[in-house]
Amino acid sequence: MNPISDEPLSDAEFNWLEDFLLNRIDDDTDTLDMDEGIFCISELDGLLTAVVSGPVMLSPSQWLPQVWGDFEPEFDSAEEFEKVLMLMMRHMNNIVSLLMEQPQDFEPMFLVHDVDGETHTIVDEWCEGYMRGVMLTEEQWQLQNIDMKILITPITAFQGEQAFITHDQYNSQQIRNLQQAIISNVREIHAYWLAQRADLAPASFRHSEEKSGRNDPCPCGSGKKYKKCCLH
Repeated sequence: MNPISDEPLSDAEFNWLEDFLLNRIDDDTDTLDMDEGIFCISELDGLLTAVVSGPVMLSPSQWLPQVWGDFEPEFDSAEEFEKVLMLMMRHMNNIVSLLMEQPQDFEPMFLVHDVDGETHTIVDEWCEGYMRGVMLTEEQWQLQNIDMKILITPITAFQGEQAFITHDQYNSQQIRNLQQAIISNVREIHAYWLAQRADLAPASFRHSEEKSGRNDPCPCGSGKKYKKCCLH
């Protein structure tokens, strides 16, 4: 098999892949108390970003179950399966290429909604996907390490039930600040684990001095110390 390229997916390819994810579950299927997996490209982008950014390199057989949840599709043919996997892998390779070679150009695929002439950025689905990837190797991610916790807090702020609390507690400017922090933190998380994978010797986690420390002002803009605000 030829190596899969890192060429960015076209809009048509993204649309086809998202339609496949959406249509793998029939409308009349009872999904109560079941993991529906991933339905949108934003959440898939989050998952794949975490997969290529973490402490452990994962094969498709390890992360694909997170895409399907409890609803693994029945493919019409081997060719259809190969197309779905190839598109996912190509997008993942593009993420790797950006984070490795041009991290300043990496941008998560957040959702954007226009309401009454105003553009609103929605990060919840992306963060949900990212944390799906993190949970695959939760122990190795060292989430209780204070510096890692600081870096990942803007992501967990928009995950699951915590997202409702975040939207309720913070004003629009604070929300935008947290959303912006996700981008820079994801780049730093990738750089850290990339270095750790290249060095098998145990090392303590250290993040850049410009990032928020426990006693620094919270990036959400509340004016509180980080340890008393989003970190808490």
